[in-house]
Amino acid sequence: MAPIAEPPHRNGLLVVQPLRKRHCVECRNGPLPLLVLEEGAPRCLDCADLGHLVFVPRGDTALTRRSREGSALSAVVVRFNRRRGRYERQGVMVEEAALALAEERCLADAEARRRRRARDARRREAEDVRFTEAFAREISRLFPHCPADRARAIAAHASVRGSGRVGRSSAGRALSEAAVTAAVRASVRHTETPYDQLLMSGVSRYEARRRIAATVDTRLWEWRDGITAQAWPSSPRGPERV
Repeated sequence: MAPIAEPPHRNGLLVVQPLRKRHCVECRNGPLPLLVLEEGAPRCLDCADLGHLVFVPRGDTALTRRSREGSALSAVVVRFNRRRGRYERQGVMVEEAALALAEERCLADAEARRRRRARDARRREAEDVRFTEAFAREISRLFPHCPADRARAIAAHASVRGSGRVGRSSAGRALSEAAVTAAVRASVRHTETPYDQLLMSGVSRYEARRRIAATVDTRLWEWRDGITAQAWPSSPRGPERV
């Protein structure tokens, strides 16, 4: 039997959702949907004295919190993610009576929690609008010849919450010049050059960027200084990079 990677040590009990078929080393039952590792050996929940607990999948924060608060015994359920190389939380195991009580409490104040979520969503939406407007203003300040509608479009794309784009980075939220310029450069790269087609044809990212660098630099030059390509001074280097 192949060994099971040990979950990270933490306070409290851990239950594992195995990726492979495992059998209990004590009672030989299996394959086990859930198991406990004791000194690296898998045991079923009954042999680990956790068989009376019920599984609460992740997703409902209020239900999970209340279930654990009301349960004298509980455990965190984890599963190994091969792609990320780490254990990730899947839910909790709690006493059935604690789960029933938590469900009743959640039903009782479901409307209040729904309204609170709606208020929080409206607040985040207003914050996002203000941030996008500030990002667009900073684009216009750094690139005064960039069309206003284009600046707004770049800002809206870069600042989408949860997107992982440059506008949501710490530098982007601070409206640093480097982050704002990176957002503008990325927009030009994807919308005004054959960069995406190069990637789809198998060209490496670094080579594709090298091929379209002059076009991107030209556009940023024009938006920053208002000088068109026809007005460049003759120079073998072309426009100065931003």
